[in-house]
Amino acid sequence: MVYEKVVEVLKQHSSLDGLEVTRETTFKDAGIDSLDFVEILMELEESLGIELELEENFENVGELVDFVSAKVK
Repeated sequence: MVYEKVVEVLKQHSSLDGLEVTRETTFKDAGIDSLDFVEILMELEESLGIELELEENFENVGELVDFVSAKVK
């Protein structure tokens, strides 16, 4: 559930639409900059009903999914 939601939001804010997104997909490869990333986090917070306080920088989709999954449980 979290993975699918993260991918959905990422595709809305990047050039990934129509491309396969894996846990190894990097934000750099997706063309996501720091401002885009903040918008993505805000949308995830709203849609999942959680608060995400950034404690670190994430390199790829898998790291973000793991972080969000820990907050959802």
